[in-house]
Amino acid sequence: MHCGLPTAVFYSIACCVASTLSFRFYGDKFDANTDLISVKVCLPFVTFAALNQGEQGFMINVTFPDGAVRQYEAGVSALDVAKSISEGLARKVLAASVNGQVWDATRPINEDATLKLLTWDDTDGKSTFWHSSAHLMAEAVETMFPGVKFWVGPAIDRGFYYDMDLGGKQIGEDDLKALEKKMNELAKQNNAYQRKEIAKAEAIKYFEEKGDEYKLDLLQNLNDGEITFYTQGQFTDLCRGPHIPTTGSIKAIKLMSIAGAYWKGDEKNKQLTRIYGITFPNQKELDEYLLMLEEAKKRDHRKLGKELSIYTMDDDVGQGLIMWLPNGTIIIEELEKLAKETEAEAGYKRVVTPHIAKESMYLTSGHLPYYADSMYPPMELEGEKYYLRSMNCPHHHKIFAAEPKSYRDLPYRVAEYGTVYRYEQSGELFGLMRVRCLHMNDAHIYCTKEQFAAEFKAVNDMYLKYFKIFGIDKYVMRLSLHSKEKLGVKYVNEPELWLETEALVRDVMTEAGIPFIEVQDEAAFYGPKIDVQIWSVIGREFTLATNQVDFSQGRSFKLQYTTQDNTSETPLIIHRAPLGTHERFIGFLLEHYAGKLPVWLAPLQVKILPISEKFIPYCQEVQRQLRKAGVRVEVDERNEKIGKKIREAELGKVPYMAVVGEREMAENKLGLRRQGKGDIGAQAVDEFLNMILEEIRERKSGE
Repeated sequence: MHCGLPTAVFYSIACCVASTLSFRFYGDKFDANTDLISVKVCLPFVTFAALNQGEQGFMINVTFPDGAVRQYEAGVSALDVAKSISEGLARKVLAASVNGQVWDATRPINEDATLKLLTWDDTDGKSTFWHSSAHLMAEAVETMFPGVKFWVGPAIDRGFYYDMDLGGKQIGEDDLKALEKKMNELAKQNNAYQRKEIAKAEAIKYFEEKGDEYKLDLLQNLNDGEITFYTQGQFTDLCRGPHIPTTGSIKAIKLMSIAGAYWKGDEKNKQLTRIYGITFPNQKELDEYLLMLEEAKKRDHRKLGKELSIYTMDDDVGQGLIMWLPNGTIIIEELEKLAKETEAEAGYKRVVTPHIAKESMYLTSGHLPYYADSMYPPMELEGEKYYLRSMNCPHHHKIFAAEPKSYRDLPYRVAEYGTVYRYEQSGELFGLMRVRCLHMNDAHIYCTKEQFAAEFKAVNDMYLKYFKIFGIDKYVMRLSLHSKEKLGVKYVNEPELWLETEALVRDVMTEAGIPFIEVQDEAAFYGPKIDVQIWSVIGREFTLATNQVDFSQGRSFKLQYTTQDNTSETPLIIHRAPLGTHERFIGFLLEHYAGKLPVWLAPLQVKILPISEKFIPYCQEVQRQLRKAGVRVEVDERNEKIGKKIREAELGKVPYMAVVGEREMAENKLGLRRQGKGDIGAQAVDEFLNMILEEIRERKSGE
């Protein structure tokens, strides 16, 4: 592609020039003026012919998300396409999805393609924006710390980070402010992010001259044709991209924190410096984000978990191993009660399985080859290797196989709050969100292909029921697909079954009218899945649950049922966990409700506050009545002023406070206060009991 003209034009010009020069050089004679005249005379004719050839042979079809098809000249970029629609759209484009792969918006498209223009409103657009910001930060770091070496700088859920070796130099909070200033200066230069394909030998030479062992390590696993450099301004990096068109789109910058990170996540390796940051296309969005972070700090589940006595951890027990205190255990029991009631109505059978199993079972399931790094090392006993289970499904498959099944037994649904153990890297552990022991709301459905659609839809309907109960208004269902390039490595090597099963899931979601997005290369190793992302009331995103299809393990475990025709078939398997794990879901709930859990879920539902000691006997009698009805209630019998008792009950996030004085005792009433609302008036004990029992029974989501 040159100056916007088709390749055919330049080919024709070249032929004309070549023939003219061939004629003039014959006999070692050359007349420059005559030669140039010949080219000029020839040019209009060949250009006209070449342009016609370009229109007929060098146009490509670009298909847009709405199905519309437009023709463009080969070599057009997504940014060019955007400009052909409107300049306003072009200013918003950050990247493009070309045939399902995220590309630079400036990268030439040379064949028919499906195209989606990605902006800040798209997840992949944000990711590209933040990854490009990581490169901008690296450029700023390089100006302030010459000789710095970089490892990786990915986009993350919120922003980006870059790991770097500062050669023993220290970086502090003041340096972050200076780096922000430098990044703003560089962003205003509006430098283009330029992509260059480069041979492996040349790339190795480049980083050998820089003495950069980190990039040389990355190059070891790359081959010619897989290596690209990106340059913006004075910074060049090994990177597969994609990137936004220019640095000028980055308008608001905040470097958030500094941390240590072991190279490759291995504690035996050198510790690098990691800088986290976030950027936005305007200052208003950054300001809103920082306000949200301040609110998030107040809602941090780790802070609330300690203040409300929900859970604890201890070094003697081990990292990532949660111990639930009485208050947390109540929440767990209420969630289990909800799940068990819901699953009983849906026809699930409850089972209990061991926490360990022999190596042979995990070899059969395929988990060991695929997930060995996430499993605890084996225990060797009597010549056998045993593993702590990291998933429940193999155990459930064995339960299905324990007794003969016919088509009349299907769908066969088994559920268990199973405990699983996963060896997360210590640097990745995070409160309740990333732990090593998980209590999972797990179940498996064994069904025929004809039953699949109804069963899969029923699981999704269960999600929606839970969303309503917990006041979850924003969510997205992600259809996670396989990558054909990774069949046999990351995914079971059954290409036709992958396409067939993905189509089954896609059809169910479409017919049910459930909004979903598709993402490549995020499936389970045995089949496609729906991953559920939810947002708390302040806009924080959480991964909640999964609904997975399995076309592989039924065959691996030789699971069979007898059909109506008296033949044997292997069932399809659905893996589902609508409430995820206790750990992650309770962490979400604490932040979602800011610790003010709805009455049915609150560890302590009522606190009775006597104004003086003489009212304690009456309060104890009320406590007895409420407890007998199943209400969780305590009496604050301390010799403290009523104001202090109320404040402490408020800080403890107790939904109802019942103040008792002379009048309340005389009239058999309670002076009620509601968490966050204050005084709501006096009620008779029986009246209050009926009200709170209804609120508990209906599992109202809270005020």
